Amino acid sequence: MSRTKVTNARRKQRVRLALRRSGGGRPRLSVFRSSKHIYAQVIDDQKGETLASASSLEKEMREKTGANIDAAKAVGKLLAERAVKKGVKEVVFDRGAYLYHGRVKALADAARESGLSF
Repeated sequence: MSRTKVTNARRKQRVRLALRRSGGGRPRLSVFRSSKHIYAQVIDDQKGETLASASSLEKEMREKTGANIDAAKAVGKLLAERAVKKGVKEVVFDRGAYLYHGRVKALADAARESGLSF
């Protein structure tokens, strides 16, 4: 395994552990960012199910490329609307191995503006 993969895996574990300690049973908003798209899910870890999800691959998002901040904002807004519709208003934000910057931050800010609190 390369040094970058090991470093990212450790960072991801460290973030997850901190979320578990402070989460208080709230669902987790998990973000995955690739070079071309961005994906987000609201996950209930106690039940082991996904409550809401959104990505830049969906039909209504196709006019925007998934590799920029505008698409991340749109995905965050759509995810928050779907989660609020399901009755989820409070989540913990799981940035994974990514820094809280750029597309990840834009997605989080859009989700907050659309009704999720974390």
